[in-house]
Amino acid sequence: MSVSSVEQARLTAAERDAGWKLLFDGTTTNGWRGFKKAGFPARGWSVESGRLKHAASGGTPTPDSGDIITVETFNDFDLRFEWIVAPGGNSGVKYLVTEQRGEPIAHEYQIIDDVKHPDALIGPHRATAALYDVIAAPANKILKAAGMRNEGRILVNGNHVEHWLNGAKVLEYELGSAALKAAKAKSKFKDVPGWEDKLKGHILLQDHGDEVAYQNIRIRELNAPSTRAPRQADARSLRTGGADAGAPRRGLCVVGGTLRC
Repeated sequence: MSVSSVEQARLTAAERDAGWKLLFDGTTTNGWRGFKKAGFPARGWSVESGRLKHAASGGTPTPDSGDIITVETFNDFDLRFEWIVAPGGNSGVKYLVTEQRGEPIAHEYQIIDDVKHPDALIGPHRATAALYDVIAAPANKILKAAGMRNEGRILVNGNHVEHWLNGAKVLEYELGSAALKAAKAKSKFKDVPGWEDKLKGHILLQDHGDEVAYQNIRIRELNAPSTRAPRQADARSLRTGGADAGAPRRGLCVVGGTLRC
């Protein structure tokens, strides 16, 4: 993956006034550390050409590398980021991350080569911008090929969550809702207690043993209530963002643009 230099990360005065702050300054790893580690990993991750980059390690994380998390935790927020994943690569941005679990199991905005990586070929619930293994992103999403820069956004406002890709919303769901619980029950997270619940947590960048680079990572914390009650109607609690989004697997279907159990 060829990575050219980018302009150093910075915010305008208007962005700062609006509450935005950088999670990565483009030159240091300040504000980040390893998952369940006191410091930043000794190897694997580096700052290169204005990007926070992970080097390929054969598709398997090494003991002295691993996932990295923000030092801070966040409750309600608007997170924006850009990434370049190498052809055949896999990574992810996780949120609602707690170190009280043995592993970094959390909600994941999937980042992957949709065309070449075997996990993405399993189905749309494991492709780019999906809520990994739980909610598929629509088939008509706007995605640039591996090796090119894409832009992601994760919005958490109370119990309401949205995934955006290259300026378009691709899915939304409600934490704690019956629909999310039903989708979880059909996923690899079915036995993880409390996975579907709201919590204040870290942001995590995943080491999947592949080459990936992140840049312009910024966040704005929101003042909305942190525990808005889930909507009663399942029909509105879990929806894909595209008009012709593919129906999720294993017993879930899309009716009029809405995901139903």
